[in-house]
Amino acid sequence: MQDRKKTNWSIDPSHTEIGCKVKHLMISNVKGHFNEFGGTVSMVENDFTTAEVNFWIVASSIDTGDLKRDKHLMGADFFDSEYYPRITFGDVAFKHSEDADHYELYGDLTMKGILRRIKLQLEFGGITKDPWGKVRAGFSLKGSIDRSDWDLNWNTILETGGVFLANNVKILCEVELIKMES
Repeated sequence: MQDRKKTNWSIDPSHTEIGCKVKHLMISNVKGHFNEFGGTVSMVENDFTTAEVNFWIVASSIDTGDLKRDKHLMGADFFDSEYYPRITFGDVAFKHSEDADHYELYGDLTMKGILRRIKLQLEFGGITKDPWGKVRAGFSLKGSIDRSDWDLNWNTILETGGVFLANNVKILCEVELIKMES
């Protein structure tokens, strides 16, 4: 049996979005995304279930469309980006779902120096070659985390009995990888 070749991939930031949303005032959702991130993926041939992932986000690149809110999110009440400039994700494992292109993705998410294992739903979009000869792979990821698990605890009790922000944060990502030349 021949050795299977490792392939290396990088995230295409112009075709990737790393987003989240959280319930605000218990009546609507506020969405945000990160503008600065990167990472690499190394796998055996094109089998992403063998992937080794090294992904990072610049915590201060959060963008919710409101500068005052973004500055609050960068501060000590949330990401504390001055002391914890990066959010990282790695050490992944896959579990195949019933549907051919759907998987459970398990990985270590680190924020504010706190590492927790999370589960995301992954939909594999496929692998194709673009018009310029580059090989690309696409994925959609979604899941949710409890922000208090990473000491993102700021909140206010509302007069009506609810809270200003839900603890549950939904993660919504569209990721496109480019195969690196050997």
